[in-house]
Amino acid sequence: MATPGDIAKLIGRTALGDRNAFDALYAHTSAKLFGVLLRLLRDRAEAEDALQEVYIKIWQRSSQYAQSESSAMSWLIVIARYHAIDRLRARKMPLLPIDDSFEIVDKAPDPEASALASSQRAQIDECLARLEKQKANAIRGAYLEGYSYQELANKNDIPLNTMRTWLRRSLLKLKECLQE
Repeated sequence: MATPGDIAKLIGRTALGDRNAFDALYAHTSAKLFGVLLRLLRDRAEAEDALQEVYIKIWQRSSQYAQSESSAMSWLIVIARYHAIDRLRARKMPLLPIDDSFEIVDKAPDPEASALASSQRAQIDECLARLEKQKANAIRGAYLEGYSYQELANKNDIPLNTMRTWLRRSLLKLKECLQE
């Protein structure tokens, strides 16, 4: 394990173009810098690519390192961190020119579709109100909140097959109600 002083010396020798020092610097610090990049980028392949780019920057900027500023490892981590942040910013979608904004389609429903959806929602709510409260809650849990049948069965303290029967029969009642 290299000491902070050793890493600083390796950076200094790298600044002079010493490839062996650069190889040693990579060997001693790449695992730590990869961890920083992976934590920020959350993608192993992207972190591996970024690590190579970070070491290119280290090679190019090693002459800018001043030992009195900070520890050598901190200086390397700052380079890796800023590189990861730059990559995250680059992931964001670019802004479109203002002229292209006229071609952007509004995906929101129009007023007629909103009114129809609201009416249908009211009808569904009315039909759910006709069901027993426990069964209506099971329908809401399964189809609106995403609970599994097993979770609902556990929540209601009933066997799984009973929950399946409740849901099946309740859906049939809802269908009949909605067709009225």
